[in-house]
Amino acid sequence: MGDDVELEEMGPVDWIVLGWPGKRPDGADIAPLIVDLSDRGIIRVLDIAFVSKDADGTTTALDLDHLGADSPFAVFEGASSGLVSNADLEEAAASLDPGDSAAILVYENRWAAPLAIALRRSGGLLLADGRIEIQALIAALDALDAAAS
Repeated sequence: MGDDVELEEMGPVDWIVLGWPGKRPDGADIAPLIVDLSDRGIIRVLDIAFVSKDADGTTTALDLDHLGADSPFAVFEGASSGLVSNADLEEAAASLDPGDSAAILVYENRWAAPLAIALRRSGGLLLADGRIEIQALIAALDALDAAAS
């Protein structure tokens, strides 16, 4: 299968940055959930990268070797599409306080692939997308509750 055909068959690709204040990524609770989503065909992990900020503010890219063979993230060895650049790592690190670490995850939404394929085949295209942060959703619901009282 050629690259163009493979791209044509893909679902939307998203990225997230997960942070761990004051420590290196543990992942004991998170990694198994990501693996489960992948095993069930809901997502496909394309890239995972890690960054930390030292006490003096120096940022360091971490690879899976830094986390150790016993890290829950070790199952993602080889998940490197090249989509996460050094600039992406620096941007993620900019939001960290000294001593914090983060993981950048790039994944395909495989659940949405059939919709994306049908849209492309019909000549359509995605015009916009977005995400409502959970904190904003909670604030909106709290405001509705307060208005109803």
